[in-house]
Amino acid sequence: MSLLVSSAASGTSTPASSAPSSADPVAVPFPSSEAAVSSASSASAPAAPGPLPVLGLDVRAPLVTGGELPYAALDYAASAPVLRSVWDDVAAYAPYYGSVHRGAGYLSQRSTAVFEESRAAVARFLGCREDDEVLFTRSTTDSLNLLASALPSGTRVFVFETEHHASLLPWRGPGLRTVHLDAPRSPEQAVATLERALAEAPEGPKLVCVTGASNVTGEVWPVRRLARAAHRHGARIVLDAAQLVPHRPVDIGELDVDWVAFSGHKLYAPFGAGVLAGRTDWLHAAEPYLAGGGASRTVARSADGGVEVEWQSGPARHEAGSPNVIGAYALASACRALTEAGFDDVAARERRLTERLLAGLGELPQVRVLSLFGADGDAAGDGTDAGRSGNAEDAAGAAARHRVGVVSFVVEGWNSSHLAAALSAEYGIGVRDGLFCAHPLLAALLGAGRGASGECGAPEGGSLNAVRVSIGAGTPDEHVERFLRAVRELVRDGARWRYVTQDGRCVPEPSA
Repeated sequence: MSLLVSSAASGTSTPASSAPSSADPVAVPFPSSEAAVSSASSASAPAAPGPLPVLGLDVRAPLVTGGELPYAALDYAASAPVLRSVWDDVAAYAPYYGSVHRGAGYLSQRSTAVFEESRAAVARFLGCREDDEVLFTRSTTDSLNLLASALPSGTRVFVFETEHHASLLPWRGPGLRTVHLDAPRSPEQAVATLERALAEAPEGPKLVCVTGASNVTGEVWPVRRLARAAHRHGARIVLDAAQLVPHRPVDIGELDVDWVAFSGHKLYAPFGAGVLAGRTDWLHAAEPYLAGGGASRTVARSADGGVEVEWQSGPARHEAGSPNVIGAYALASACRALTEAGFDDVAARERRLTERLLAGLGELPQVRVLSLFGADGDAAGDGTDAGRSGNAEDAAGAAARHRVGVVSFVVEGWNSSHLAAALSAEYGIGVRDGLFCAHPLLAALLGAGRGASGECGAPEGGSLNAVRVSIGAGTPDEHVERFLRAVRELVRDGARWRYVTQDGRCVPEPSA
């Protein structure tokens, strides 16, 4: 069933804070396209245990050595490919797009229904509590900056140095004090470090910001235990779920976090939409994140010649301007597709592929996989110790249980930019290299004394960067096997082409 219905028509329960500000939306299914929508929905259900259908699998990448191969997109942690069902939903809606709220026309009323049902769909996907609110933003970065702008003056923010810059840097505004915590080397140490810091903090508003899964190591953090620690000390907690929500279910109530932030472009949805979901009191008490139309209820000239403004309450307060309706709809469509596919099945398949990645890389003595918590990093607290058996495959399997599909590594004798360029140019494989917008974490993992990246082809020993391979619901098994074969061949035989540095990047030399 398409999302193109109102919450009232679909029989769902929409939180009061998510209700549209205009008249009740009209329930308007796609005209003359119900069969197409039904077909698109059925196409989104994968033939278990295969990958979900995504766009881009038919793209072919030219090779410097001649010929071409189907492009292997192994950079899901940056932006995941778009689910085909999401693209079909967006294409079916696009002719009926209109500006939302306050419009009396048919398309405006229809788009308002779509926008607010998308909000309700995201709330259901996250297991939002009755009083929680879903705000649409541009990205995780935008969501966390929005929250930072709403913090009460004097708030102390506690954040580990291991965070992505999106959750490390927003807490620098006037009236805020940020407490940076050292990188923990186990989930238990993470909880203990936070407990100590909170216990030593003076009275006043406090916020903890923590990632759900590292964008560098893929390791899952002990979110529920960190939330308990935060609440014991009167602090609130926001979860950066950008890398967690595409791979595992995130239930805001079960995790007992106060806010969740994530991005649509990592959740198999295009068009630049993000979400901040959670408590409303600080958000409603704060000045709007953006001043403008939609955020204002009334604007009138004042006696001194200026203007007086009464701001909106609810989500509209922080959603000024014309909202990204198609982005919100695409994001909600992705939430629905993952739910219908069965998150347990999606996660199980991804775990198998992650185990294969770890085992394959573990067979190469020149490769070091980066990890904060080590092979026995048990974020869930179930006591699993991957290091006990001594078996590499068993260890890879145990490690995969505590990671999402993100693996970063360095290779002895290789500059990471050189390796990534060779994977692309010679094997048609797209990975990420560098510092992944997590500079302090890479410094902790690789050693703060290491210098900047050297020239293309320079050994890894002189550079502070790594290679990251990341997978997801749409990754074919063949892409993982091709990647492992390529790394083995490059480590054993070296690159078949010459590479040079151009604009700071390693690229194939044209005349090689």
